[in-house]
Amino acid sequence: MKFYNLIEKSITILKDRRILGAWGGMIGSILFVGIFTLEGFLRPEYNPFSMFVSELSIGPRGWVQILNFIITGILLLIFALGIKTEFRQGKASKAGPILLLICATCLIVSGPFVMDPLSTPPDQMSWHGIIHNILGAIFFSLSAVSCFVFFRRFRDDPKWQSLKWWTLMAGTTILIAIILLAIGQKLQFEVMNIFSGWLGLIQRIALITFMIWLFIFALKLKKISLSDKN
Repeated sequence: MKFYNLIEKSITILKDRRILGAWGGMIGSILFVGIFTLEGFLRPEYNPFSMFVSELSIGPRGWVQILNFIITGILLLIFALGIKTEFRQGKASKAGPILLLICATCLIVSGPFVMDPLSTPPDQMSWHGIIHNILGAIFFSLSAVSCFVFFRRFRDDPKWQSLKWWTLMAGTTILIAIILLAIGQKLQFEVMNIFSGWLGLIQRIALITFMIWLFIFALKLKKISLSDKN
Protein backbone atom coordinates (compact mmCIF):
# COMPACT_ATOMS: atom_id res chain seq x y z
CA MET A 1 0.00 0.00 0.00
CA LYS A 2 2.83 2.41 0.83
CA PHE A 3 4.47 1.63 -2.50
CA TYR A 4 1.19 2.29 -4.32
CA ASN A 5 0.77 5.61 -2.51
CA LEU A 6 4.30 6.58 -3.48
CA ILE A 7 3.62 5.80 -7.14
CA GLU A 8 0.32 7.70 -7.05
CA LYS A 9 2.01 10.72 -5.47
CA SER A 10 4.79 10.62 -8.09
CA ILE A 11 2.27 10.56 -10.95
CA THR A 12 0.39 13.50 -9.40
CA ILE A 13 3.61 15.49 -9.11
CA LEU A 14 4.60 14.77 -12.72
CA LYS A 15 1.21 16.00 -13.90
CA ASP A 16 2.05 19.43 -12.50
CA ARG A 17 3.11 21.58 -15.45
CA ARG A 18 5.26 23.64 -13.14
CA ILE A 19 7.38 20.66 -12.11
CA LEU A 20 7.67 19.42 -15.69
CA GLY A 21 8.66 22.93 -16.67
CA ALA A 22 11.23 23.09 -13.90
CA TRP A 23 12.85 19.86 -15.06
CA GLY A 24 12.82 21.15 -18.62
CA GLY A 25 14.63 24.32 -17.58
CA MET A 26 17.21 22.53 -15.44
CA ILE A 27 17.99 19.77 -17.94
CA GLY A 28 17.92 22.09 -20.95
CA SER A 29 20.36 24.63 -19.54
CA ILE A 30 22.86 21.99 -18.32
CA LEU A 31 22.55 19.95 -21.51
CA PHE A 32 23.15 22.90 -23.81
CA VAL A 33 26.28 24.20 -22.08
CA GLY A 34 27.62 20.70 -21.45
CA ILE A 35 27.33 19.59 -25.07
CA PHE A 36 28.81 22.68 -26.72
CA THR A 37 31.66 22.71 -24.18
CA LEU A 38 32.45 19.04 -24.78
CA GLU A 39 32.14 19.37 -28.55
CA GLY A 40 34.47 22.37 -28.56
CA PHE A 41 37.01 20.43 -26.51
CA LEU A 42 36.88 17.39 -28.80
CA ARG A 43 37.53 19.36 -31.99
CA PRO A 44 41.23 20.21 -32.30
CA GLU A 45 40.59 22.93 -34.90
CA TYR A 46 37.98 24.70 -32.77
CA ASN A 47 38.91 27.70 -30.59
CA PRO A 48 36.20 28.59 -28.03
CA PHE A 49 37.81 31.98 -27.35
CA SER A 50 37.51 33.22 -30.92
CA MET A 51 34.74 31.09 -32.44
CA PHE A 52 31.00 31.18 -31.80
CA VAL A 53 29.09 28.25 -30.32
CA SER A 54 27.04 28.05 -33.53
CA GLU A 55 30.17 27.33 -35.56
CA LEU A 56 30.07 23.85 -34.04
CA SER A 57 27.14 23.23 -36.42
CA ILE A 58 29.50 23.46 -39.40
CA GLY A 59 31.09 20.33 -40.82
CA PRO A 60 30.54 16.55 -40.58
CA ARG A 61 29.93 16.64 -36.79
CA GLY A 62 27.67 19.64 -37.05
CA TRP A 63 24.57 17.51 -36.47
CA VAL A 64 25.52 17.26 -32.78
CA GLN A 65 25.21 21.00 -32.19
CA ILE A 66 22.17 21.24 -34.46
CA LEU A 67 20.40 18.66 -32.28
CA ASN A 68 21.66 20.50 -29.22
CA PHE A 69 19.86 23.65 -30.39
CA ILE A 70 16.63 21.80 -31.15
CA ILE A 71 16.45 19.64 -28.00
CA THR A 72 17.38 22.54 -25.72
CA GLY A 73 14.78 24.73 -27.39
CA ILE A 74 12.07 22.12 -26.83
CA LEU A 75 13.03 21.76 -23.17
CA LEU A 76 12.94 25.53 -22.71
CA LEU A 77 9.49 25.63 -24.33
CA ILE A 78 8.34 23.23 -21.61
CA PHE A 79 9.98 25.46 -19.01
CA ALA A 80 8.22 28.55 -20.40
CA LEU A 81 4.85 26.78 -20.14
CA GLY A 82 5.64 25.87 -16.55
CA ILE A 83 6.43 29.51 -15.79
CA LYS A 84 3.16 30.54 -17.41
CA THR A 85 1.34 28.18 -15.06
CA GLU A 86 3.14 29.59 -12.01
CA PHE A 87 2.63 33.27 -12.85
CA ARG A 88 -1.07 33.47 -13.66
CA GLN A 89 -1.39 37.18 -12.90
CA GLY A 90 0.65 40.20 -11.91
CA LYS A 91 3.97 41.49 -13.21
CA ALA A 92 5.72 39.35 -15.84
CA SER A 93 2.74 36.98 -15.99
CA LYS A 94 2.24 37.68 -19.71
CA ALA A 95 5.45 39.21 -21.05
CA GLY A 96 7.78 36.87 -19.15
CA PRO A 97 6.58 33.51 -20.56
CA ILE A 98 6.21 35.02 -24.04
CA LEU A 99 9.84 36.18 -24.02
CA LEU A 100 11.00 32.73 -22.92
CA LEU A 101 8.83 31.09 -25.59
CA ILE A 102 10.40 33.29 -28.27
CA CYS A 103 13.92 32.52 -27.01
CA ALA A 104 13.16 28.80 -27.07
CA THR A 105 11.68 29.01 -30.57
CA CYS A 106 14.76 30.87 -31.82
CA LEU A 107 16.95 28.01 -30.57
CA ILE A 108 14.80 25.39 -32.27
CA VAL A 109 14.57 27.17 -35.62
CA SER A 110 18.19 28.35 -35.70
CA GLY A 111 19.49 24.78 -35.43
CA PRO A 112 18.86 23.66 -39.03
CA PHE A 113 19.86 27.09 -40.41
CA VAL A 114 23.61 26.62 -40.04
CA MET A 115 25.66 29.80 -39.66
CA ASP A 116 28.57 30.75 -41.88
CA PRO A 117 32.08 30.86 -40.41
CA LEU A 118 32.59 34.00 -38.34
CA SER A 119 35.21 35.22 -40.81
CA THR A 120 32.68 35.35 -43.68
CA PRO A 121 32.21 38.93 -45.01
CA PRO A 122 28.59 40.19 -44.81
CA ASP A 123 28.20 40.34 -48.60
CA GLN A 124 29.24 36.68 -48.93
CA MET A 125 26.92 35.19 -46.31
CA SER A 126 24.54 32.38 -47.28
CA TRP A 127 20.79 32.75 -46.86
CA HIS A 128 20.73 30.20 -44.05
CA GLY A 129 23.62 32.00 -42.35
CA ILE A 130 21.69 35.28 -42.47
CA ILE A 131 18.60 33.63 -40.96
CA HIS A 132 20.72 32.09 -38.21
CA ASN A 133 22.27 35.46 -37.38
CA ILE A 134 18.86 37.14 -37.19
CA LEU A 135 17.51 34.44 -34.88
CA GLY A 136 20.66 34.66 -32.78
CA ALA A 137 20.32 38.42 -32.43
CA ILE A 138 16.71 38.03 -31.30
CA PHE A 139 17.66 35.30 -28.81
CA PHE A 140 20.47 37.25 -27.17
CA SER A 141 18.51 40.50 -27.05
CA LEU A 142 15.46 38.89 -25.47
CA SER A 143 17.56 36.88 -23.02
CA ALA A 144 18.64 40.16 -21.41
CA VAL A 145 15.16 41.66 -21.64
CA SER A 146 13.59 38.58 -20.01
CA CYS A 147 15.91 38.95 -17.00
CA PHE A 148 14.84 42.56 -16.48
CA VAL A 149 11.16 41.69 -16.95
CA PHE A 150 11.30 38.93 -14.32
CA PHE A 151 13.34 41.16 -12.01
CA ARG A 152 10.28 43.38 -11.68
CA ARG A 153 8.28 40.35 -10.54
CA PHE A 154 10.93 38.94 -8.23
CA ARG A 155 11.44 42.33 -6.57
CA ASP A 156 7.83 42.45 -5.36
CA ASP A 157 6.86 38.77 -4.99
CA PRO A 158 7.83 37.40 -1.52
CA LYS A 159 8.13 33.84 -2.88
CA TRP A 160 10.67 34.89 -5.50
CA GLN A 161 12.60 37.73 -3.85
CA SER A 162 15.65 35.51 -3.28
CA LEU A 163 16.30 35.64 -7.05
CA LYS A 164 15.93 39.39 -7.57
CA TRP A 165 19.56 40.52 -7.27
CA TRP A 166 20.93 37.52 -9.13
CA THR A 167 18.40 38.20 -11.90
CA LEU A 168 19.41 41.87 -12.11
CA MET A 169 23.10 40.93 -12.20
CA ALA A 170 22.49 38.31 -14.89
CA GLY A 171 20.53 40.74 -17.06
CA THR A 172 23.21 43.42 -16.71
CA THR A 173 26.03 40.98 -17.50
CA ILE A 174 24.24 39.69 -20.59
CA LEU A 175 23.48 43.23 -21.78
CA ILE A 176 27.12 44.34 -21.45
CA ALA A 177 28.31 41.21 -23.25
CA ILE A 178 25.82 41.80 -26.08
CA ILE A 179 27.02 45.39 -26.53
CA LEU A 180 30.66 44.28 -26.62
CA LEU A 181 29.74 41.50 -29.03
CA ALA A 182 27.99 43.96 -31.37
CA ILE A 183 30.98 46.31 -31.31
CA GLY A 184 33.40 43.45 -31.87
CA GLN A 185 31.47 42.14 -34.86
CA LYS A 186 31.22 45.62 -36.35
CA LEU A 187 35.00 46.03 -36.08
CA GLN A 188 35.68 42.43 -37.07
CA PHE A 189 37.34 43.23 -40.38
CA GLU A 190 39.27 46.26 -39.10
CA VAL A 191 43.03 45.90 -38.76
CA MET A 192 43.10 47.34 -35.22
CA ASN A 193 40.38 45.39 -33.47
CA ILE A 194 40.89 44.87 -29.73
CA PHE A 195 38.08 42.28 -29.75
CA SER A 196 39.81 40.11 -32.35
CA GLY A 197 40.25 36.62 -30.98
CA TRP A 198 37.81 37.12 -28.09
CA LEU A 199 34.37 37.13 -29.70
CA GLY A 200 33.73 33.49 -28.75
CA LEU A 201 34.51 34.19 -25.12
CA ILE A 202 32.28 37.26 -25.03
CA GLN A 203 29.42 35.29 -26.55
CA ARG A 204 29.90 32.53 -23.99
CA ILE A 205 29.75 35.01 -21.13
CA ALA A 206 26.28 36.08 -22.29
CA LEU A 207 25.12 32.57 -23.14
CA ILE A 208 26.37 30.76 -20.04
CA THR A 209 25.12 33.54 -17.76
CA PHE A 210 21.65 33.18 -19.27
CA MET A 211 21.74 29.39 -18.93
CA ILE A 212 22.85 29.58 -15.29
CA TRP A 213 20.02 32.03 -14.63
CA LEU A 214 17.54 29.66 -16.28
CA PHE A 215 18.81 26.76 -14.18
CA ILE A 216 18.46 28.70 -10.92
CA PHE A 217 15.04 29.97 -12.03
CA ALA A 218 13.91 26.42 -12.82
CA LEU A 219 15.31 25.05 -9.56
CA LYS A 220 13.37 27.67 -7.61
CA LEU A 221 10.21 26.81 -9.56
CA LYS A 222 10.64 23.16 -8.62
CA LYS A 223 11.08 23.96 -4.92
CA ILE A 224 8.01 26.23 -4.88
CA SER A 225 5.89 23.67 -6.74
CA LEU A 226 6.81 20.86 -4.36
CA SER A 227 6.29 23.14 -1.35
CA ASP A 228 2.76 23.99 -2.54
CA LYS A 229 1.91 20.27 -2.60
CA ASN A 230 2.97 19.65 1.00
